[in-house]
Amino acid sequence: MTIALAKKVLSIESEGILAIRDNLGPEFEEAVDIIMGCPSRLVVTGIGKSGLIGQKISATLNSTGTSSFFLHPVEAMHGDLGMVASTDIVLAISYSGETSELNRLLGNLKERNVQIIAISGVLTSSLARQAIVTLNVAIPKEACPLGLAPTTSTTATLAMGDALAVALLNRKRFRAEDFRRNHPGGSLGERLKVAISEVMLCGDRIPVVTTGVSMATAVAELNEKNLGAVFIINGLGVLQGIITDGDIRRMLSLGGGINDITLDQGLTRNPVTIVSSLMAADALSLMQRYEITVLAVVNDQKHLVGILHLHDLLGKGEFRFLI
Repeated sequence: MTIALAKKVLSIESEGILAIRDNLGPEFEEAVDIIMGCPSRLVVTGIGKSGLIGQKISATLNSTGTSSFFLHPVEAMHGDLGMVASTDIVLAISYSGETSELNRLLGNLKERNVQIIAISGVLTSSLARQAIVTLNVAIPKEACPLGLAPTTSTTATLAMGDALAVALLNRKRFRAEDFRRNHPGGSLGERLKVAISEVMLCGDRIPVVTTGVSMATAVAELNEKNLGAVFIINGLGVLQGIITDGDIRRMLSLGGGINDITLDQGLTRNPVTIVSSLMAADALSLMQRYEITVLAVVNDQKHLVGILHLHDLLGKGEFRFLI
């Protein structure tokens, strides 16, 4: 009963995120353009649960290259309004759009000619009317069976904030090394500061076969190491190519069985590589640029000496250091 209820809650919240995804329109692009044109900071404000979500959105924006701070509406009306400059952009959050404390603040901000972007579930609300653009987070229903506690609505708002942060990150060409500079004390920042040689998988952990083996042998190695790819080397250990799970699926979709495909047919030659003397941050940037999750580590003679998986760089499970 309890597990069934939990699954129902998660399903309802999933439906809420899908709803805001399907309703997303040109107003999102407009909001990104406005923030990109802002010469100073993005001020996030909201009260209650919306305020808590706003604090997380502000933190995510800061860590991904968009200068931001959170302003509590009540504290703002008692002096903190002085923190806001006319060149700032305000991101105001209220699902109903009728939060009195927030709307009083927005009236004062408009008198200072501050531009307001709203996140609301009601496009005809007082909040939406004061904003130059409104991001719609209307959801079918709350996961709370009473329909009272903000549940799906706060999840949807948080997801919209993440979408906004990532869109801005992309427009600003924010890189892994930039993230590392903003997180010098964080665990991810520490991971990205180490040399690739300290975090790569090597030896028997590498999914590797030599040229000339059957495709079935390569697939068996891929399955055993379970990293989504298998590398192919020649007799001297020089990297010849890579075969991924996706490559195999695409080949099998054309008809025939695994024994009908040769290693040469499935091989992607000249895969992306990196040398072990570079930093983990460099590897993450390379993976981001080429949209890959597994990266070959080679020496100056193109010998395969290790591999990096995205999950290891981002900290899935235990971060591995060589002994």
